[in-house]
Amino acid sequence: MAKKTTNNSSSNSNTNTNGVLRQHAEIQFAQELEELKKQDSGKVPPRWHMSPASVVTYLVGGKLKNGFEVSPKYIGSRRLMEIAVATLTTDRALLLYGLPGTAKSWVSEHLSAAVSGDSTLLIQGTAGTGEEAIRYGWNYARLLAEGPSENALVVTPMMVAMKEGKIARIEELTRITADVQDTLITILSEKTMPIPELNTELQAVKGFNVIATANNRDKGVNELSGALKRRFNTVILPSPDTIEEEVEIVERRVNSIAKNLELPAEMPPLKEIKRIVTIFRELRAGLTLDGKTKLKTPTSTMSTAEAISVVNNGLALAAHFGDGTMNALDVASGLIGAVVKDPVQDKVVWNEYLETVLRTREDYKDLYKACKEMII
Repeated sequence: MAKKTTNNSSSNSNTNTNGVLRQHAEIQFAQELEELKKQDSGKVPPRWHMSPASVVTYLVGGKLKNGFEVSPKYIGSRRLMEIAVATLTTDRALLLYGLPGTAKSWVSEHLSAAVSGDSTLLIQGTAGTGEEAIRYGWNYARLLAEGPSENALVVTPMMVAMKEGKIARIEELTRITADVQDTLITILSEKTMPIPELNTELQAVKGFNVIATANNRDKGVNELSGALKRRFNTVILPSPDTIEEEVEIVERRVNSIAKNLELPAEMPPLKEIKRIVTIFRELRAGLTLDGKTKLKTPTSTMSTAEAISVVNNGLALAAHFGDGTMNALDVASGLIGAVVKDPVQDKVVWNEYLETVLRTREDYKDLYKACKEMII
């Protein structure tokens, strides 16, 4: 069975007994949220569940006065989280911006859980997202039968957030076409949603705000208009500053996911995770960690999220097709899949990295050999 790894928060010991693959943050970390509310002595904004200071503690972790330890959800700059939380107390919406895999969605979910106790008011941005997904839609059967009426309205997460004073989340804002993006302008500036068909409007109550995420690396990105940019405060989430930070992020997330999936495999030692993270950081930067060798960079982003995926894939292989202990061959398959997205350009980059870097490192010999065996 999977080896138990002690987490620094007792809240994560809650057992998922209903078979849900992934619990929402407010359920998974319910005990932490409850303890923070009990110990909270700060001023709580209208309809918030806790003070801004407690929200930051929930995000970055810490020990409460009663000795209870809150686990970190975001490992990085505390000041960035303070800026993000402070933004939500103002009339500006929050835009979490950065490269793919820098925990934008993760931070967005946990911010909503801590502020509103509800992270489910989510609008997923795609090229096909229309105005009706952001503002409101119509039940056309009722519309034809009754004409425009409140009963014929299809309520969106944005409407619920405005009515109840909660946080609405928009994922991948820049994937939505520019004309649909601009439907947010009135909502964010006037805090109202006009419903001209009913000759009325929905006015947001205190506590309402919007958290959006966006990146500029993927294909299909639509630039935000100047008018919309002015309605947001932008917080750029960087890649982890140090290898130690990135190793800790990967270890924590892999441990959490493996427990939830009940993978019958042992957690890999930190030195194994560090080897994988080292490869990701070097290819991402185009330079070895010692600064001595310049490298070509692949077309893939080589994000922390992809490093987590490589370890999870290795654990799954070890659990179901091995002896339960992740080995170099288990890692190699996921590693190559993460690096080689373009079968021509990225294969050249990867082969050069193998020969000039991995082959020369004594503690990477097994991984070098496994990767060579996997190359077609």
